Amino acid sequence: MHRLLRQAAAVLALNAALAPAAHADLKIGVNLSLTGPLSSLGLPIQKSLTLWPDKIGGEKVVLTVLDDASDVTAAVKNTRRFVTEDRVDVLLGSSGVPAVLAMVPVAAEAKTVQLAFAPAPRPGGKDDWTFTLPQPVSLMSDAVAKRMVGDKVRKVAFLGWNEGYGEMWLQAFTASAKKAGLEIVATERFAPPDTSITAQALKVIAARPDAVLIVGAGSAAAMPQINLRERGWTGPVYQTHGAASPDLIRVGGAKMNGAILPAGPVLVAEQLTDANPIKTVALDYVNGFEKANGAHSRTQFGAHAHDALKVLQRIVPVALKQAKPGTPAFRQALRDALEAEKEIVVSHGVLNYSPSNHTGFDERARVMLKIDNGRFLLIH
Repeated sequence: MHRLLRQAAAVLALNAALAPAAHADLKIGVNLSLTGPLSSLGLPIQKSLTLWPDKIGGEKVVLTVLDDASDVTAAVKNTRRFVTEDRVDVLLGSSGVPAVLAMVPVAAEAKTVQLAFAPAPRPGGKDDWTFTLPQPVSLMSDAVAKRMVGDKVRKVAFLGWNEGYGEMWLQAFTASAKKAGLEIVATERFAPPDTSITAQALKVIAARPDAVLIVGAGSAAAMPQINLRERGWTGPVYQTHGAASPDLIRVGGAKMNGAILPAGPVLVAEQLTDANPIKTVALDYVNGFEKANGAHSRTQFGAHAHDALKVLQRIVPVALKQAKPGTPAFRQALRDALEAEKEIVVSHGVLNYSPSNHTGFDERARVMLKIDNGRFLLIH
């Protein structure tokens, strides 16, 4: 009897070895701001996710999307659900810096890669499981300061959000301005939900700067520029990459004309040279998104979803050589692949993450744009 059992076990083992490898779903938890003041950032990402293929690396993709309502407490709750109940292999999100930073400790505790859709600073290192897809603020801030110098600006007023994104820009631009020889003559702050900033606008104008730097994101970045123009400011206005979306122009109209801002190349994909390796990837996203959502509907934010796809298409096949989805070994293999793969071309630039660098981008990830009669124009 024992001999027969051993023979049966041997046959089962042989059959298992000869059978095709079992496939497991690739589970991805997506936390976005689909309502609240940051919804103009999250909604284009949600629309972009509908363009994803059904499979990555031969594995079926299961996307679970939750709304954090632009609230950090909800972002943490959603993320904990993803890692404890859904047992996801990858975390995506959120749309804004505060929510991204709220997700970071949960991702690290669960040892699950988080691809962030907002430019939260990352230290890298073995305990950091978060990798950003937007350009680091310092990279864009240096570009703005350099452009100001070229435009003969010497004195700048800072007018920005009083939360994480605004604080990052204040710190980065203070450093960039010092390097470039610029003087910051006023610093005024406002909250993302604010609908008017009369007092701040008047103080900015009273400081008599050569130019104003506005720091906000999405359509909300139009409001301070409108307020400045309505109170008589006719000087140069610079915006940030967080404002790089058609919503800025739609809400601000003609009052946005002349604004200068840094952005990812995807926003002006058609204006890139054919020699630029980013152009093909950027146009792939733009053509697919605008076919589904209308001409000129692309945004800086929605393209981050496409870039997450391009990153996963590179690293998932590498990780699958080590382990199957749904396991700690697979999650670790994803992180290892992220830190090892080089020259990942995405719509915003070229990524080269490493164990000590979880932001990945270099100067190829930024272009300078000017708003002219409702269009973003590439400037040199």
